[in-house]
Amino acid sequence: MRHRLTPAILLALALSLAPALVACGGEDAAAPPSTLFAPDTSAPPTTTVAPVTTTTSTLPLPRLLDDGTARALLTPSGIPAAVRDAALAGGWVVVTPCGDEAVVSTGVPLVDAHVVLDPGHGGSEPGAEGEGGLVEKDLNLLVAWEVAALLEAEGVTVVLTRPSDYRTTLASRAAIATALGADAFVSIHHNADPDGPSDRPGTETYYQIDDPSSKRLAGLVYEELLAAFSAYDVDWVADTDAGAKYRLNQRGSDYYGILRESAGVPAVLVEAAFLSNPAEEALLATPEFRTVEAQAIARGVLRYLTTQDPGSGFVEPYERVQPAGPGGGADGCVDPPLE
Repeated sequence: MRHRLTPAILLALALSLAPALVACGGEDAAAPPSTLFAPDTSAPPTTTVAPVTTTTSTLPLPRLLDDGTARALLTPSGIPAAVRDAALAGGWVVVTPCGDEAVVSTGVPLVDAHVVLDPGHGGSEPGAEGEGGLVEKDLNLLVAWEVAALLEAEGVTVVLTRPSDYRTTLASRAAIATALGADAFVSIHHNADPDGPSDRPGTETYYQIDDPSSKRLAGLVYEELLAAFSAYDVDWVADTDAGAKYRLNQRGSDYYGILRESAGVPAVLVEAAFLSNPAEEALLATPEFRTVEAQAIARGVLRYLTTQDPGSGFVEPYERVQPAGPGGGADGCVDPPLE
């Protein structure tokens, strides 16, 4: 009996293999340092690829703290958590994924990080779902794993807010980035509900309105994603204001909680491609396209850390009146075991 490899089956296969690749150093996922900025020749050429402005001079990676103070912790069960205080009887008081406090007696102290990657959604909050069965929380995690492997191959210290499938609040995610004082905080998502068809990819990156560094990071990641995705001839969809942009709430602050909660750390929210578009879902179901996406995000982040490149694609967003979607809070959240 012949079985059709649907997007859902392809994703399940990838999910079963990805942890092993990451645990083994990600040989198939991480490009060596000398090739991360090399052009990708696996995709067909196109005349719509956006130019990427690179610099011939690079800076060293930002210096990490080495004072031994645990600002976050990787618990024995593999859960990263911001450290709130040292426990009186030993161990650490940490912020749990659901936003409570807990005492953890052992774990791996995390002192500092160049980059904190946030795979959006997780657990009982699946995010968007494509017609073919792909679920956003799984895609976000797969891409984040691969971005982490690519950056680590370049000497970048990376922490994931959730390295597996469980629910965690926006505040708990941001607390990890702010506790570590990360140089960059990137929340990875995939989009839904476009305005309509587009002649180019509808990638969106959102930045913190009051942080010029966040804006530059958003422009660099957008620039890289647009150039990488434009090599594919598919029926793209987009919002009419696609690009690197901000979004404000009625109080004039950042609309997205992940950007508000992480104030003080340059943060961006990436909506890489439209999972709700069957043509883009079919691409996202392939490991090859997810690698292209991960490489683009990694290039944008590395350029942010090591160059003065300004980024591009900045647009003025049109006014949106719909309220924020549900999720991201502690209601109904159940913490995973920490030890």
